[in-house]
Amino acid sequence: MNARARLIAAFAPALLAVGACQPALQDAQSGIAISNVTVIDAVSGERTDQTVLIDGDRIAAVGDSDSMYLSGSFEMIDGTGKFLIPGLWDMHVHLTYDERLVDFMPGLFIRYGITSVRDTGGLMPKLRPVVERMRAADAIAPRVFFSGPLLDGEPVVYDGVNAVEVGIASLTPAQAEANVADLKAQGVDFIKIYEMVTPEVFDALIEAGRSYGLPIAAHVPLSMRASAAAPRVDSMEHLRNIVLDCVDDAQELLETRREYLDAGRERSGIDLRAALHRMQRLDAIDALDWEVCGAVLGTMRNTIQVPTARLSALKLFPVHERGDWPAALARMPPALVEEWSAPPAWMAADPAFQDHRFGQYMLDMIGRMRQAGVPIGAGTDTPLAHAIPGYSLHNELEILVAAGLTPLEALGAATVQPAAFFSLQDQMGAVAPGMRADLVLLRANPLSDIRNTRFIDRVIARGRLMPTE
Repeated sequence: MNARARLIAAFAPALLAVGACQPALQDAQSGIAISNVTVIDAVSGERTDQTVLIDGDRIAAVGDSDSMYLSGSFEMIDGTGKFLIPGLWDMHVHLTYDERLVDFMPGLFIRYGITSVRDTGGLMPKLRPVVERMRAADAIAPRVFFSGPLLDGEPVVYDGVNAVEVGIASLTPAQAEANVADLKAQGVDFIKIYEMVTPEVFDALIEAGRSYGLPIAAHVPLSMRASAAAPRVDSMEHLRNIVLDCVDDAQELLETRREYLDAGRERSGIDLRAALHRMQRLDAIDALDWEVCGAVLGTMRNTIQVPTARLSALKLFPVHERGDWPAALARMPPALVEEWSAPPAWMAADPAFQDHRFGQYMLDMIGRMRQAGVPIGAGTDTPLAHAIPGYSLHNELEILVAAGLTPLEALGAATVQPAAFFSLQDQMGAVAPGMRADLVLLRANPLSDIRNTRFIDRVIARGRLMPTE
């Protein structure tokens, strides 16, 4: 079964069930009609000469333009020669990481066709007001789903002293359960487990997240192997630490990490984590055994992998050399324009970025995951490493295709898989009756060239036409 068939098989039953219970076309009284357009989504593929009717925050009908009867008052958009896709997601953003960007981010996401984002780490006092503003009825903003702080161990990596503060400690199973209970009470949409937790705390976080009905995102904890952590969470971020399980001596490496962690608790979290990465990551890439890795990938077939490939492959795909970079950068806050005009200074000091090994490993791993049937999600880690909100998601799609995904699969990574993470396949991710009215109208076909997702004509979010300039 090819990738497109797998997507259709996985999501068509829910889609048909939703479409069957939608109101008849004549019940729609007002909204938007896009006529004579080619519709593309990762569930049903490409459909030419369609008319799509939007009524409020729902798609009311989709059908052949020749047979579509319009009843009611619609704002008409001629889609001739254009291509309509579901609104895009960025599955990995940090809305409050850089205070200079907080007010700019929502509008930038919309401008680039990002109609939903998953915030994967921020302290609640800073994050909650941002979420409330983005969820206001008149907001020019994507839908936002958030986890609250990184649930870390000891020492906390992002502790507010040695790095930006976005993490909190879960040192015991009891503290882990209490943290998740508190986040649930504050309205988070999911939780995110970070790298310094112990296996016992990891277990407690998983149990608490499941008991509260919260999806779980995670890094692979440094005290665990990827094959043990992956099957228990709903998404894993950055493909980080997976390679440490793809070598013959994976258990030996794990024991070394555990000893190093136990001895280094007095160090700062960010230094300790970086030291472990330097100590094992590149050597593991050099010793990678794809036969061993095949068994590891087999544990991940029900866990969405969010590679944030643009971050790891920044040297292979230098964004600062793109022709459209200056115009995109000009839309950023003035304080960042000069700062981001050259690659980040830390890249020169990080061994992983001194050659192409890490970036090439990332591309190879994504391709192998695709072959193994592991679901891939699109995320960017915006705004880290000069990730312009929205703009960087299109870079990510381009890299996913370079790694071996088809353009249709890349679209699925930014539409179907994010919806699946939240069990929202019956509401988002396809252009079909009953789906949320989040749509992007393109001037060129993304199936011919995934870079065509950049050529945006209109953005519709929550059933409303959005400004794109």
